[in-house]
Amino acid sequence: MDFNMKKLASDAGVFFTRAVQFTEEKLGQAEKTELDAHFENLLARADGTKNWTEKILRQTEVLLQPNPSARVEEFLYEKLDRKVPSRVTNGELLAQYMIEAANDFGPGTPYGKTLIKVGETERRLGGAERDFIHSASINFLSPLRNFLEGDWRTISKERRILENRRLDLDACKARLKKAKAAEAKAAAEHELRMAQTEFDRQAEVTRLLLEGISSTHVNHLRCLHEFAEAQATYYAQCYQYMLDLQKQLGSSRGEMLPGTFVGNVESTSPPPTTASPTAMAAATGPAVPTIPVVPTVVGAPNSAPTVEGLNPGDVKPPASGTRKARVLYDYQAADSGELSLLADEMITVYSLPGMDPDWLIGERGNQKGKVPVTYLELLS
Repeated sequence: MDFNMKKLASDAGVFFTRAVQFTEEKLGQAEKTELDAHFENLLARADGTKNWTEKILRQTEVLLQPNPSARVEEFLYEKLDRKVPSRVTNGELLAQYMIEAANDFGPGTPYGKTLIKVGETERRLGGAERDFIHSASINFLSPLRNFLEGDWRTISKERRILENRRLDLDACKARLKKAKAAEAKAAAEHELRMAQTEFDRQAEVTRLLLEGISSTHVNHLRCLHEFAEAQATYYAQCYQYMLDLQKQLGSSRGEMLPGTFVGNVESTSPPPTTASPTAMAAATGPAVPTIPVVPTVVGAPNSAPTVEGLNPGDVKPPASGTRKARVLYDYQAADSGELSLLADEMITVYSLPGMDPDWLIGERGNQKGKVPVTYLELLS
C-alpha cells in the first residue's frame, strides 16, 4: 500500500510538471523542443490519411446503405460482436410487390405477365446489389476500419507518449537553467540526459510507425481497385439485366396491344462506348416526338405479312409516313435483313403494318433494311 501511494504521488508530480510546462509553452514563457521537418511532414501525412480515410469510409457506408437507421443498427450489431441480420434490398422488395400484384390481377393478363417479367428483373437487380454490397464491405470497408481501429490507434498512442517525453525533456532543460548550486546542476544534467534518451527512443518508434503510412496507402490502393471492379461488375450486370428485360417487353408488346402498332418508344439504354460526343449529347437531349406510322385498323384481323426474314429488295416505301432520321450510334447489322449504321449519318425511315415497334425500315441510297429505333433521332 505504501508503495502504491508513493507511485501515485510520483505520477501526480510528473503530471503536474508536464501541465506546468505545457501551460508555460502556450504562454510563451518556456522553450519547446521542435521536431525536424521530415518528422513534421510524416505527422501531417498521417493526419491527412486518417481524416480522409474517415470521410471516405463514412460516405462509402452511405452509398452502400442510404438508410441511416439501418446503418446505426448494423453498427450496434458489430459493436456487440453479433452477426448482422440479412436485409432485403429495395429491388427485391419491389420484385415481391410486383409478383404479388401480378398474382392478384391475373398472371395470364398482359399487365400481369409484364409485372412478373419486370419483377423477376428487379429481383435479379436486388441480388446483384446484395453481392456488390457484400464484396465492397469485405474488400474495401473492412481494411479502412482496420486501419482506423488498429494501426491509427497505435500511432496515436505512441504520439501521446512522444509528446509526454518532449514535455519531460523541456522541463528538465528548464530546471537545468534555474539550477544554481553545483549539486543541483549535476542532478539536473543527469535528468536531462535520461530525458533526452527517452525522447530519442520514443521519437524513433513513432517515426517508424509514421513511415508505415506508405504501406497503408499501398494496401488501400489495392482495396480501391477491388472496390472499383466490384462496382463495375455490378453496373454491368444491371445493364445486361435491363437489356434482357427491354427485349422481353419489346417482343411481347404486340401481344399486349393486338391490332395496333406502337410508334417509337423512348429508350433509356446507355449509349455504346464508341458513340461520338455529338451522339452522346443528342442521346441526352430533349425527348423525340413519336414517329407517325401507318396504323392498322383497330380490332381488324392481323393479316399483315410478317417482316421476319426481311428481304430488302421486296420492301416498298409507303406513299406517306416516311421521315428523316439522324443516326445516334454506330450499329452493325446482325444479318442481311438489317442495315448497318454510322453515327451522325442521315437516313430515311418508315414503318410497315405488323412490324415490331422496336424496328423501322431504313433507306440509304439504294440500300435498305431494318434498323433499331433506339439508335435514331427522328426529325421532321
